[in-house]
Amino acid sequence: MKTITLNNIPDDIDEKEVSMIVAVKLFDQGKLSSGQAAAIAGISKREFIESVGEYGVSVFQQSPEDLLNDVENAARGK
Repeated sequence: MKTITLNNIPDDIDEKEVSMIVAVKLFDQGKLSSGQAAAIAGISKREFIESVGEYGVSVFQQSPEDLLNDVENAARGK
């Protein structure tokens, strides 16, 4: 895994928060699994899954249309 160093970050910016934001964004883009994102954020997978919604991201990597189709198919018994 790569290491990234950020310079000139204001003192009032929390490093853990930056790590979480990066992890959530990469997870949302499908570039990281929830476990990988949790490792980047420095938290457990469970903690990541429980908190990712606070950033407007769903742990379910389906579009709303795909999710609706799945629900409709399940209702039809498919």
